[in-house]
Amino acid sequence: MESPSRTTAQKFIFSAFPYSWVKSIVCFVPLLFIYAFIVAGNLVILTIVQLNTHLHTPMYVFISALSFLEIWYTTATTPKMLSSLLSERRSISFNGCLLQMYFFHSTGISEVCLLTAMAFDRYLAICSPLHYPTIMTPKLCTQLTLSCCVCGFITPLPEIVWISTLPFCGSNHLEHILCDFLPVLRLACTDTRAIVMIQVVDVIHAVEIITAVMLIFMSYIGIVAVILCIRSSGGRRKAFSTCVSHLIVFLLFFGSVVLTYLRFSATYSLFWDTAIALAFAVLSPFFNPIIYSLRKKEIKEAIKKHIGQAKIFFFHKTRDLK
Repeated sequence: MESPSRTTAQKFIFSAFPYSWVKSIVCFVPLLFIYAFIVAGNLVILTIVQLNTHLHTPMYVFISALSFLEIWYTTATTPKMLSSLLSERRSISFNGCLLQMYFFHSTGISEVCLLTAMAFDRYLAICSPLHYPTIMTPKLCTQLTLSCCVCGFITPLPEIVWISTLPFCGSNHLEHILCDFLPVLRLACTDTRAIVMIQVVDVIHAVEIITAVMLIFMSYIGIVAVILCIRSSGGRRKAFSTCVSHLIVFLLFFGSVVLTYLRFSATYSLFWDTAIALAFAVLSPFFNPIIYSLRKKEIKEAIKKHIGQAKIFFFHKTRDLK
């Protein structure tokens, strides 16, 4: 008779969630709030950019595309986390796990590519302001955005297909809060091929991350060089303020991603694995709407304008009903 801890890859059981009902509720409430805020905040940014024609510029097109990706990036994992916290059966089917990994990584890689494109956009805007309108045309902006998504949704496919062919004949307890490459690969029957492929996956992630970081880093070297040549302090402050939001988002997102995917042979405790996973899966998307809505004057003014219009509309509606 087969032990319950053995599987033929029908399902995985998340073992990183707290088993206490009280602790589960304590984790569930803030996570639900954060997820609702991420979805609502990014929908507000998407709506504001769409409704205001003066925001139909490359920078805001990229920001709205990032907001769209953020919604699906968190939706790939957070609803399952929430249901697992409230359920005694904290399991996910093998196919469900593959789908979660695919959409989590495809949207994540798309974001990495998009943040790189945004750095290129800021570089052109600051370093070549006279040529910027002719280079960064709406067509090029659309092409860059679509290319980022295509790259993101194609890149993880080989890994997902390969993992789907692996035999899982050991424990089905996944020591994580979401399906990710390394935790799942550790459950595969440990043969030489699996160990080699784990190292290959590490190298692939390292190349992706280092390439993006280097491109963004080089863009900011050019930006800083130009800003330092501006004579007036007001001009320097204005130029730097246009890319501060992007720089903060880049540091938040890549900081936790580097800790996760550039560890190679380093191992963390279950607590730190969970904390780092929450940082890049939930906390980074949580801060993005705050950063872009608070630091971008145009978005703040557009939000205030639409709130004012909504107040006037409801005031007149209420008066008509009376």
